[in-house]
Amino acid sequence: MAHAAQVKIPATYIRGGTSKGVFFRLQDLPERCQVPGEARDKLFMRVIGSPDPYSAHIDGMGGATSSTSKCVILSKSSQPEHDVDYLYGQVSIDSAFVDWSGNCGNLSTAAGAFAIHAGLVDPARIPQNGTCVVRIWQANIQKTIIAHVPITNGEVQETGDFELDGVTFPAAEIVLEFLDPSDDGEEGGSMFPTGNLVDDLEVPGVGTFKATMITAGIPTVFVNAEDIGYQGTELREDINSDPAQLARFEQIRIAGALRMGLIKTAEEAVKRQHTPKIAFVSPPKSYQASSGKQIEASDVDLLARALSMGKLHHAMMGTCAVAIGTAAAIPGTLVNIAAGGGEREAVRFGHPSGSLRVGAEAKQVDGQWVVTKAIMSRSARILMEGSVRVPGDAF
Repeated sequence: MAHAAQVKIPATYIRGGTSKGVFFRLQDLPERCQVPGEARDKLFMRVIGSPDPYSAHIDGMGGATSSTSKCVILSKSSQPEHDVDYLYGQVSIDSAFVDWSGNCGNLSTAAGAFAIHAGLVDPARIPQNGTCVVRIWQANIQKTIIAHVPITNGEVQETGDFELDGVTFPAAEIVLEFLDPSDDGEEGGSMFPTGNLVDDLEVPGVGTFKATMITAGIPTVFVNAEDIGYQGTELREDINSDPAQLARFEQIRIAGALRMGLIKTAEEAVKRQHTPKIAFVSPPKSYQASSGKQIEASDVDLLARALSMGKLHHAMMGTCAVAIGTAAAIPGTLVNIAAGGGEREAVRFGHPSGSLRVGAEAKQVDGQWVVTKAIMSRSARILMEGSVRVPGDAF
């Protein structure tokens, strides 16, 4: 019996923020995968090693977590005044699908650096030493991201002393600006799809909870930790080891997705695991992070935990951090209340791996809240470059 040979596809494996993924230039993909569709999805699933009933990704590049089951495509930008188009695919671990409904804020950091590495930025815009401003068009959500990438001797500087909780080793700091991150696209309208800063969210068979539902960075449903029986100091194992609680979180997420108009029926949520996110917040408390680092209540403005692809994230998704910073800047949201209320331009929140500071510029225009920019610092580092191999009949 004849078997298809493996094919080699140029790729780069990069850590961006607290995530990592397999990066491709659009032009390097097999021709039938250069356009959206089944072939591209199958290729990315095979690269990552999904679907995997063992949830281990032994036969792929994935790491069996939502933070490591990711693929990215970059190409020269089709948009004026932008350098690159950045398309992100969240690969399901145990199901056969790729979710294209949102962005990865962490890998946005790596997108800026990879754009330079991959020769997609005009060399005239890259200084010999200093900072290269990479203008990224986030194609999933039709938004602009500006990455300030450090350059040394004409190349991306990857090493440095910037420390990021959730990442073991220090690296060079990359500042990200998410411009106009609130969702005003086809799914949306208002940054608050329900028209309210806080809603009573009825979850069939579970209960009714106060919720802030916001589309900034990524659609997110925020609830109070206390209302769902938590302190806000929980680590991954406290949540992920309890299937019943994970199922309850998913029911809350589905109810939020329906209320936000992201899906029309609960069944659609199975194919939309990446968005919206479900997160819970609380006022500051002292706790020990997963690394053993002590986080004091006085070190942070609030605590936040978020789930991604059905599991509690080990740190915080970059896009969800944008949602946290934006909601914190708007008086009256649950996030703002947890942070002590009032107007603020930045917030530092505690997450399972430590803490993170994110800034946001929010204002009212004609009675509606809008956010013009969210800012945070991350880092990125190439882990491996060359080619990935997949069976030729896999896609």
